[in-house]
Amino acid sequence: MTNTSRAMLYMLVAVALFALMDAGLKLLSPHYPALQVAMLRGASALPLVLAWALLGADPRSLVRVHWRLHLLRGALGIGMMFGFVYGLRTLPLSTVYAITFVSPLLVTAMAVPLLGEKAGPRRWIAIGIGLAGVLVILRPTGAGMLTLGGLAILLATLCWAASAITVRLLAQRDSTQAMVFWFMAILALGSGVLSFHEWKPIRAEHAWVIVGIGATGTLAQIALTEAFRRGEASLIAPLEYTALIWGVLLDVALWGVLPDAVTWLGAAIIVASGLYLLRREKAHAAADVPP
Repeated sequence: MTNTSRAMLYMLVAVALFALMDAGLKLLSPHYPALQVAMLRGASALPLVLAWALLGADPRSLVRVHWRLHLLRGALGIGMMFGFVYGLRTLPLSTVYAITFVSPLLVTAMAVPLLGEKAGPRRWIAIGIGLAGVLVILRPTGAGMLTLGGLAILLATLCWAASAITVRLLAQRDSTQAMVFWFMAILALGSGVLSFHEWKPIRAEHAWVIVGIGATGTLAQIALTEAFRRGEASLIAPLEYTALIWGVLLDVALWGVLPDAVTWLGAAIIVASGLYLLRREKAHAAADVPP
């Protein structure tokens, strides 16, 4: 198996594991406040992430970090998890994924003012079309724009895109292990403090779900890291869209629901825009000319 094939396989495994983790979050979301679920997400993965980080990096690299950026990323992560879990309560997993697929477009848009990157008119058109796809999904009906769930997922996606910008800055200074560990630590601590006033006792029957969230989330993060370490981002990133397949399968298996035709249409628009943007990124990198 070639290095590229291994990278693609790691990415497919990462997407599947993240989907299982998200299904666990959805199972917990009706029973606990969103911030408490966010805390459980971070705390359940923290011991495994710490073990992975200590095995793969010098322990000193975990403390010699750019603290301000880590705190900013952690705060964005709390907002992301809050919006994501809140939206999962009322929306099918497949619909949630369809909305979050707009995140690469938002990263490109944010990178222009925040990182000084350039984006030509064709990229901006692709971004605009992708956002139109979100509006198709978040239509003003009982399952769309007029619900807090849909807006919460959009908020989570905005927070994720902003967090991705901080990752680009942190990657120049800190190790991958440090970024993953401190993200989980700040997520667990911050969400725990914010959810303290509405904390609900953990039910025994949910213990396996919480353990599963920690295990799948950690393994997914490791697989994702390996995927981008072994393969080109322009080749690996589009495989993220396979999450929609897992979302549909999990929706049918666990909740007995399917996305409607309008959701499929919106998802197709967003995915097409994202794939075009990735193709432009690859062509720009190869030619080294303004996009």
